[in-house]
Amino acid sequence: MRSGVRLGVDVGKARIGVARSDFHGMLATPLETVARAAGDSTADLDRLTVLCDELDCAEIVVGLPLSLSGGTTPSTDDAIAFAGRLAIATGRAVRMIDERLTTVSAQAALHTSGRAVKGSRPVIDQIAAVILLQHALDSEASTGNPPGIAASELGPDPQGDYRD
Repeated sequence: MRSGVRLGVDVGKARIGVARSDFHGMLATPLETVARAAGDSTADLDRLTVLCDELDCAEIVVGLPLSLSGGTTPSTDDAIAFAGRLAIATGRAVRMIDERLTTVSAQAALHTSGRAVKGSRPVIDQIAAVILLQHALDSEASTGNPPGIAASELGPDPQGDYRD
């Protein structure tokens, strides 16, 4: 198992749930919810860069939202593009991991704990980030391989064209 803090990022249209791991990559915990920047603003990337720098994170794990059948959706394309921009902004390795049902699992966990889902969207985003990061940590611990796929293999090449 590689050591170093990892940041888990659940990218949504309005918010980004953020989680972090301990240095040994054993446990994911919620960190914060970042508002998604609109237009040409990079406020979300700037905040994630600050978090990476403060935590001296070794890697970032971004959720890859696939359809239940495993196909891509507009959210998939958005997450891939965001992961590419995040890699450039932070200078850190970014890996993408299947995040199917993380938000549903987060809502169920919140409901089980007795909290209302309504009005708890920022917390749900953080829990979803914890779930996807913990899945990545557990996957690496059990296989010995880095989880998911490198964002650089999915996103645009240096000329800005998407890879096949």
